Formats: sequence, C-alpha cells, structure tokens
Amino acid sequence: MTDKKIDFLCCGDEPAYAKPDECMPGYDCLREDPGTSEIVTGDAPDPCWADSKKNSKETYLYDHAVTVFDVAAYILQKLGPMSVMKLQKLAYYCQAWSLVWDESPLFGENIEAWANGPVIRELFNFHRGQFEISSIAIGNPDILKDYQKETIDAVLEYYGNKAAQWLIDLTRMEEPWRITRKGMPCNERGNRVVALDIIADYYSSLPPGD
Repeated sequence: MTDKKIDFLCCGDEPAYAKPDECMPGYDCLREDPGTSEIVTGDAPDPCWADSKKNSKETYLYDHAVTVFDVAAYILQKLGPMSVMKLQKLAYYCQAWSLVWDESPLFGENIEAWANGPVIRELFNFHRGQFEISSIAIGNPDILKDYQKETIDAVLEYYGNKAAQWLIDLTRMEEPWRITRKGMPCNERGNRVVALDIIADYYSSLPPGD
C-alpha cells in the first residue's frame, strides 16, 4: 500500500489499541483489505489505526509502507558509514522536520527519550552491539517518495556533517527530549515515547535558520 495514506491515532503512551486485534472502546480499527487494497473498518492486526474522526487527541497522515529502516538505509546511501548513534539522531531529525515541512511522519516507529537522546528502538535492536554501520539490508531507499527524499536531503545538508556527540548534546538540549523526560535524572535509563505533537510543535516554532 505504498501510495495510500490513512489517519491514525498517536497519543504517545495511550495507543488506540490495547493489544493486537483489539481496539480501544470507541475507536474503529482500520485495515487494508488484501484482496482490494482498500482501507476497511474491522478487526486489524498489530498495530491497528484508530479512526481519527472519533475523539482523537492528534492525528497525522502516515504512509505505513515506509519504515525507519528505509530512512536509515537512505541516510547511509547518501553519507556512507557512520556511528550508530549518529544514525539514530539523523533519523530523529528526519522525522522531526518531516512533521514540520510535510505535515506527516516519515516513518511509523516510535521515538523514545533515552539517556543519550532520542532513539528508535527497532533500529537500535537491529544495530545492537555495533559502533559503526555502513548498510541496512532490510531497508529499501527506493520506497521513499521524491518529497520524502527532499526532506531527508535537507536534513542531511544541515546535520549530516555534525559529530555524533554534537547531535546527542543538541537533542538533549531541545524541548521534545526534555519534556518527555521531565522529572528524570539526565543519565537515568528510560523509554518514554516522545509524542509527535511535541516534536512538531517545537521544531515548527524555531526561527528560520535555527
């Protein structure tokens, strides 16, 4: 379903579903009909998306064919090998600026506020134990649309030549990470999800050139 977009509910630690195949009361789950590729209402696999017309706190259009692995593979294709921490932070900024410029998430995986800044757990699990990474075989850069590549290219133009530690320090100074970890010591482990609305609000409020 690479060309279709649907509304989904994004409430940070309040997902629209309680467990696979079960939506929260009051929400209609949406799924893709395998025969027609149409979006229909009914039982859905994990994750299921809530109908945004029903009391959703925040909704975004999301092309769920794109994953963080596709984005990370494109980043590595453009910049070459880098530390896994730098890749994490670049993926985070790609998501952040996609929310601002394209008004939609670039990928569907959650971003968590770890002690060393924002981290996408699925990507971390893939590169666990590595310091540097040069490719991601399970990622497909070709699935990205032109406007998504333009967004990533703009992010890489600004952040791509920065050191991993510089990016870590920057994300830890910015509000999305700080708000999400409110009340936690800086170096305490944590996995709170950084809400997309907090990310979008913060970066959209930055003056041009910042």
